[in-house]
Amino acid sequence: MIDAAARALRHLPAETAHRTTVRLAAAFAPFLPLAPADDPRLGVDVLGLHFPNPIGLAAGFDKDAEIPDAMLKFGFGFVECGTLTPRPQRGNLRPRLFRLAEDHAVINRMGFNNWGVETALQRLQRRKRHGIVGINIGANRDSPDRIADYALGFERLAPFADYIAVNVSSPNTPGLRGLQDRDELQRLLLVLTKLRARNAFRTPLLLKIAPDLDGQAMDDIAQVVLDSGIEGLIVSNTTIARPASLKGAAARQSGGLSGWPLFAPSTQILKEMRKRVGTRIVLIGVGGVSSGADAYAKIRAGASLVQLYTALAFEGPGLVTRIKRELLECFARDHCTRIADAVGADRA
Repeated sequence: MIDAAARALRHLPAETAHRTTVRLAAAFAPFLPLAPADDPRLGVDVLGLHFPNPIGLAAGFDKDAEIPDAMLKFGFGFVECGTLTPRPQRGNLRPRLFRLAEDHAVINRMGFNNWGVETALQRLQRRKRHGIVGINIGANRDSPDRIADYALGFERLAPFADYIAVNVSSPNTPGLRGLQDRDELQRLLLVLTKLRARNAFRTPLLLKIAPDLDGQAMDDIAQVVLDSGIEGLIVSNTTIARPASLKGAAARQSGGLSGWPLFAPSTQILKEMRKRVGTRIVLIGVGGVSSGADAYAKIRAGASLVQLYTALAFEGPGLVTRIKRELLECFARDHCTRIADAVGADRA
């Protein structure tokens, strides 16, 4: 029934369908049963946490931390809310979300639309904190000091998050990706790690990067991250590239492209970053995952955890259970007994 409802929502405009989905999930959350216990082989122990399975919901679906517990009930191993900015922000003008059904892809130029840190904080404070929920933070578009925005978001939200993801890679906030440059990134991560130490927070810090990076940029990011002492990288955000193979009528819309066309480039960046950072930090692979084989490829490329979003919009929440089942089939084929056995197996 739930997947049938998801199919029906696809007849609505993309952003209307998304907002309706969030409202329905919020309304029915108290009545949803808990997800069945996962096969122990799917468990992952990283970031000082035990993840019951490696499949997470990427940021962008639950921007305002309205439904993390509802999404956990669909079988996700973890949920990432956000992106949240210090002040409420309308985002870019509509239309700003476009389906490319023929390509199993989406283009968005949402622009960090959200109700701000304080609104989300009130919801997070009421949570009973069952299940792993990360929070993705960003900067307001018109902020005179973007690093201060990240510091505020981290300080307010870290006590109520299982990890914080620092989003410097959205293509929809002008100039934001400049924070991936070596000097700016050093400043940002130094501020956040000092703030964490001063407040005695134990919350892991992860950096979310773009897929549109050259070798020098990857070298710089890897070195800064390793020197900073943060715990992980999320690889990757949406791409500004437009493959010639795209068929959708909206293919030339500006914004970030996600979904199946992002799978290959994001997985290649994942491999490249694993080569550069080794096993010293945790990698989360995201971009184009729609099957157990896709998730397994991300893991073999170096990811300990995997996230998805676009495929969920096309296939409904039953996708999560299918991916976990297919992932176990990949394990059986390759005689793996746990996720850790496969992490980085394709690095060579």
